[in-house]
Amino acid sequence: LLGFVHFSLILLAMPGHVAKLTGPDPDPSPWLLVSPELKKTLKDKPYDPKKSVWVPDKANGGYLEGLIESVDGKKVTVKIGDESKVFKQQLVEQVNPPKFDCSDDMADLTYLGDPCVLWNSVVRYMNLLIYTYSGLFCIAINPYKRYPIYTLRTMELYVGKRRNECPPHIFAIAEGAYQGMNLSGVNQSILITGESGAGKTENTKKVISYFATICSSGKRKEGEASLEDMIVQTNPILEAWGNAKTVCNDNSSRFGKFIRIHFNQAGKLSG
Repeated sequence: LLGFVHFSLILLAMPGHVAKLTGPDPDPSPWLLVSPELKKTLKDKPYDPKKSVWVPDKANGGYLEGLIESVDGKKVTVKIGDESKVFKQQLVEQVNPPKFDCSDDMADLTYLGDPCVLWNSVVRYMNLLIYTYSGLFCIAINPYKRYPIYTLRTMELYVGKRRNECPPHIFAIAEGAYQGMNLSGVNQSILITGESGAGKTENTKKVISYFATICSSGKRKEGEASLEDMIVQTNPILEAWGNAKTVCNDNSSRFGKFIRIHFNQAGKLSG
């Protein structure tokens, strides 16, 4: 947990891995923005506003998209691919128009049922967009890959910006908390939560790194450890006593963390 805006970050886990890149900071846009080409592709998806529906998939616990063929009382016949199946009416949910696919904020969706929220998250993840807003919440799906979206070049995109002026990102949440503290003079908080292996510790480090970079006083002696380094260095001690192996993570933190960061009147880190 990171102390000092009541935003919550919910993280889910997905597999994969790529090697860390070196060299100048690359353009983070492909991992943050929905491209015009992708928007066009999504809009061209077959869709019938009256017949397109989501139905439960008992095989994997997810949902399948189909077209309504007929309605008989509380029974609905839905065509899924080349097969027709009958479902109870309460299990059938409407599909959002394709223009809403890959929405930055799921609060903007016309229909907010479970399958609609899940589909928007999945289609964004499949297109390398791991952060999505849901009202005041920011949902992150762990790609288990190194995306170049935590660089100084990326940080500069969020400094001094409102949340709706830039793509969804943990930096936007950190910047919102920082602005709230400066404007209101009231302590702010960010809650980071999720299942084992979701990336809570890593995202906490990203928030600390953001503050340490944009709020640095610049007064540091040569060889002196930064605030970020000092906080991160406490992790091995804590993990030695409180970590355990789980299904998703061989070295999972089995305890909550509360980190309090102090700023001076000028908005610079002080401890």
